[in-house]
Amino acid sequence: MKKHNFSAGPSILSEYTIKNTADAILNFANTGLSLLEVSHRGKEFVAVMDEAQQLVKELLDVPEGYHVLYLGGGASLQFCMAPYNLLRSKAGYLDTGTWAANAIKEARLFGEVEVLASSKEANYTYYPKGYEVPEDLDYFHITTNNTIYGTELRTDPDVKVPLIADMSSDIFSRPVDVSKYDLIYAGAQKNLGPAGATLVIVKEDALGKVDRQIPTMLDYRTHIKKDSMFNTPPVLPVFSSLQTLRYYKELGGVKEMEKRDLAKAALLYDAIDSSKMFVGTVTDPDSRSIMNVTFVMTPEYKELEKDFVDFCAARGIVGIKGHRSVGGFRASLYNALPIESVQALVDAMKEFEKAH
Repeated sequence: MKKHNFSAGPSILSEYTIKNTADAILNFANTGLSLLEVSHRGKEFVAVMDEAQQLVKELLDVPEGYHVLYLGGGASLQFCMAPYNLLRSKAGYLDTGTWAANAIKEARLFGEVEVLASSKEANYTYYPKGYEVPEDLDYFHITTNNTIYGTELRTDPDVKVPLIADMSSDIFSRPVDVSKYDLIYAGAQKNLGPAGATLVIVKEDALGKVDRQIPTMLDYRTHIKKDSMFNTPPVLPVFSSLQTLRYYKELGGVKEMEKRDLAKAALLYDAIDSSKMFVGTVTDPDSRSIMNVTFVMTPEYKELEKDFVDFCAARGIVGIKGHRSVGGFRASLYNALPIESVQALVDAMKEFEKAH
């Protein structure tokens, strides 16, 4: 049975990425060795790292003066690494969900944090608007997509202070004006590759301005000097990420991915909005994520939620159970998910509703 993988992360990867990675595990770059056992300093893998960095620059149109890094530790390590390197006295954060709250918690270890806006009181069912960003901040931090609650900011804010973004779950789903940011970071396991690598895009001029001593491994300059090779990088995730980047380029780049993602999201949101059984959890239509669609059953059908998950599983539709803090369902529509899978979910929703 064909599987339709809506998991929030680690998530679906393209067949292109999976096949090429599997081939390299058996025989990497015709070396007769597995990708899992080659030296990361050998010319074959150095070429992989170089291309993986260059393709990010090409696909996102990264301007001069920025560095692309592949690090370990996930986005969660960036929650402390960013303020370690950039927070001198005070930073501003948006509180838009669990991961934003975790980033705020870590930043407070390094300086004053001002939460400029929050949607916590509404269980994060909208993305905040209308807030002011003070000009005395060292930086302003946003989480562009909130996987648990299904909200997203799909524009690049215009602010007069350095801007930092956690784009873990929506990077490569739209064009980004990188010049507006001092730092962008993203865990790989959504739109890039398997878990284990973290993409970092950092502006050279943003670094070296804090007075504190930074541990070697937590200093971005360490990894810039060594081209992400200061220590052994996450070799397999970087290789897989390169395959994904090649795939995006082959398909037409980020604009094409955005076109496909918008079509997938529209198909599912239309089904939710026209249903008497299902209802979306995001209260502001402009805040709806096109990466993670969250919805529940109306009160009269609430007891059927588990039955619907089982109904979907019998049809090869997996990973749609909602996070415990929201309940209901979550369909993650990352770049690698084909629109045919979204149609399969929509058909299942209509069939289930008709039967009840």
